[in-house]
Amino acid sequence: MKKMRFLNTCLWFGLFMTANAWAAVSVTDDAGLAVTLSHPARRIVSLSPHATEMIYATGAGEQLVGVTRFSDYPGEVRQVPVVGDFRQIDLERVLALKPDLLIVWSGGNPPKQVAKLKQAGIPVFYSHPRRLQDIPDTMVRLGTLTGHEATAGRAAGKWRRKLEALKKKYRNRPSLRVFYQVSDVPLFTLNGRHIVNEIIEVCGGRNVFADLSVIAPHVSTEAVLAANPEVIVSSRGMGTEDGLSGWKRFRTLDAVRYGNLFRIDPDWLDRPGPRMISGVGMMCEKLDEGRKNRQAFR
Repeated sequence: MKKMRFLNTCLWFGLFMTANAWAAVSVTDDAGLAVTLSHPARRIVSLSPHATEMIYATGAGEQLVGVTRFSDYPGEVRQVPVVGDFRQIDLERVLALKPDLLIVWSGGNPPKQVAKLKQAGIPVFYSHPRRLQDIPDTMVRLGTLTGHEATAGRAAGKWRRKLEALKKKYRNRPSLRVFYQVSDVPLFTLNGRHIVNEIIEVCGGRNVFADLSVIAPHVSTEAVLAANPEVIVSSRGMGTEDGLSGWKRFRTLDAVRYGNLFRIDPDWLDRPGPRMISGVGMMCEKLDEGRKNRQAFR
């Protein structure tokens, strides 16, 4: 009798798991559109590095069948077929992979090509985290779509706790004027609507170009000198190796006087994915170093 009950329990559990695996799932993406799948996605194509990193963080890495050229983290993603980049998608290759979910970066993938893939019947999830809180929220939604709710929930919870700890730690730090340099040739920055501006604010900084209307504006050297930042943070160099050494000739610039020229790995700040929390931590550390340098100079 006990053996029969055990077999019945196993049978019930198996039927439950099978039914759960085939149950419909639905979320709302960052474009406000409902994404409904008849069952959790088993073949995923990611068209953005940040989304690729999220898929791995939520436990669905083995379900990836296609990625874009700059998806290079974690290391195992380099074994996944490349289907294009942010400029051009190989539509035939994507269709040949027969994905049941396509993750698109809103504004970062060719709209006409994405539209063609939607017309071919591929469900599309538009991802565009604009705030830090959007990152763990997106991880949870991707966990739902891929059948990894528990793993995604744990990863998102850990991410939120780290963010709250950083906010608490740096909440009352003295303010610093910060120039965030996206590139030095040409000279680009980010305004107050970009997620990096929120990172600067979490760390007690003030973006000197927050009020500009364009989200990624070109600025002049003269404008930077007039804003006189106390810290310059660069995510990449083009004209110079580190993107920062060119400022050293402006000896009256506060950031130069204090020795506050810092570089942070662009992958931690350019990609609104799981590793961005490391970027927040590094930004906070650099600004704290900047405060000490400012105090020592005075």
